[in-house]
Amino acid sequence: MKKILFLFFFLFYSKTTLAELKYDKYFYIGKMQSYHSEFTLYFKTREKAILARGENTNYINDYPQDLYIYNHLTNEDYPLITYEWFPKKVKKISKEYNYPVFPEDFAYYLLNDNNTLILVSAVKNFNQNLKYDIKNKKLENYKSKGKLNFIISTYAKSCGYKSLKNNFECNIYKPLVSKNLIN
Repeated sequence: MKKILFLFFFLFYSKTTLAELKYDKYFYIGKMQSYHSEFTLYFKTREKAILARGENTNYINDYPQDLYIYNHLTNEDYPLITYEWFPKKVKKISKEYNYPVFPEDFAYYLLNDNNTLILVSAVKNFNQNLKYDIKNKKLENYKSKGKLNFIISTYAKSCGYKSLKNNFECNIYKPLVSKNLIN
């Protein structure tokens, strides 16, 4: 009887542990450290709910989140992408989607330059990718074809030559996603 209980416990424990490891393998949930470890991107929950216009009906977003950046060198943090400006800016640059989109509606891919975020729509019918320049605080459509291959919207890979002197290499990028996006 003890052997059966031990076997059951071992199988149950190993399955939950493997599931957690697999989950962490494909996403950064809530926060992501930069490649050069100088800053961390993280989602911070707002206190007030947001009433938003939806495709079918209006809805209330109970725990909306903004994207913040924490600078490890200066020990300061500040909002990077917030509800105050993001929905309005996206509406201006996107002529095809008439409903608001929010910071937590996207998966964020930080590229190797530690400055460029590629935003991929993960929830709504917003069929565009966006690019955000962290240093210049500039948001624009990401129209590049073939340079960044998105695979099953869990991670991205970018393959190629940086210069004629370099070898062919592929980089895998895991997205930063909000906890609200998973629930």
